[in-house]
Amino acid sequence: MGLLTRYKKEIETSDQQKDEVLKTHYYKGTYNQIFDSVERMFKDDADCRVVTVSKDRGEIAVEVSKPFSCFLIITVVNVRPMETAVDFKISSEKFSLFGIYPELKKRIQSYYERINQLHTRI
Repeated sequence: MGLLTRYKKEIETSDQQKDEVLKTHYYKGTYNQIFDSVERMFKDDADCRVVTVSKDRGEIAVEVSKPFSCFLIITVVNVRPMETAVDFKISSEKFSLFGIYPELKKRIQSYYERINQLHTRI
């Protein structure tokens, strides 16, 4: 991770990411199964407040309050029958002398780990 990367305040997962943690994750399951369980996961999290849910667009917007505030958009996309992709875009206005990027990356990793417990990763 370069010095400037540490100070980025936004991360978006995608297939083009070089870092394995930040690559799009694909799960075995229907669009509705994956979308509903991801939505439930954030609604049940006391540190999160689901702001908007747009199932037809495949997006869930979440305000995260702890351990520091940030904004999260989860995108769920049906790739083919029984294969669904999940991506995150997370950002924060928090300032840190050491950079906020590593903390945002850890947060994305923990969300993916929680989904991995609910669904089989492809």
